[in-house]
Amino acid sequence: MTVRERLADSLYGAGWSTVRRLPEPVAVRLGRTVADIAWKRRGAGVRRLEGNYARVRPGASPDQLAALSRAGMRSYLRYWMESFRLPAWSPERVRDGFDPQDVHHLTDGMAEGRGVILALPHLGNWDLAGAWVTTRLGIPFTTVAERLRPESLYDRFVAYREGLGMEVLPHSGGAAFGTLARRLRAGGLVCLVADRDLSASGVEVEFFGETARMPAGPALLAQQTGAALLPVTLWYDDSPVMRGRVHPPVGVPGDGTRRERTAVMTQALADAFATGIADHPEDWHMLQRLWLKDLDPARAPGTGERDAS
Repeated sequence: MTVRERLADSLYGAGWSTVRRLPEPVAVRLGRTVADIAWKRRGAGVRRLEGNYARVRPGASPDQLAALSRAGMRSYLRYWMESFRLPAWSPERVRDGFDPQDVHHLTDGMAEGRGVILALPHLGNWDLAGAWVTTRLGIPFTTVAERLRPESLYDRFVAYREGLGMEVLPHSGGAAFGTLARRLRAGGLVCLVADRDLSASGVEVEFFGETARMPAGPALLAQQTGAALLPVTLWYDDSPVMRGRVHPPVGVPGDGTRRERTAVMTQALADAFATGIADHPEDWHMLQRLWLKDLDPARAPGTGERDAS
């Protein structure tokens, strides 16, 4: 384990062991303070967040983007403060901490016994939404977690999410896909964060007027199992309660190859995600490169044939 990995593991461990014991108003103030310090330092993550917001709000001035990135960092730290404290929340606090719209799309799909896939972007606090599903609705679900280094940090995240009532599979190889498909065929619920995929199997979509790549998994699972595919968007307001919306099902096209159907369905997910992000950009916690022009300089205007259309 490298020094950096040991430091990361120690910091997250301290967060889960210490922040959860703080009174909620103290945790809120701490999160805002840490967010403001990080924003003022303008590290790589903050600069990338601001660059991503520039895609969402292309007409924003530099001052407006700076204000938006500051709000974004405060939202991001709210996510972490809530996540550190979630294991200590009472069932009543979890049930009262999330107020989603149109949940009938989820409950109707589950009642039909066909299985349901919830696909979310990095908006709001998806862990809180998941805890609400297991606590308020009493519906267990399966999700996937990216393997982190060090392994002890990955184990912390798995134990944390399992403690909230989730079944967590490692994001490696094809084993996870097969397990997810079995859960769905049995009428279960699968939840996947699905707004960024840098693998060779990712699907290119138009996202805020430029090309990005998103995972094919949700669309492929829906096609193979007959499960309902539901986009979900989350956001914060000025209250302690997170808001959200379960969008109508993304249908499977009636014709085309599997690859073509997957592309159409993934674009529909991207469009639903974009509506939530456009309405609440400060709650989109995307501190990494996403658009292909940022990942591959040859995609930038005037730099090569691949940009021609």
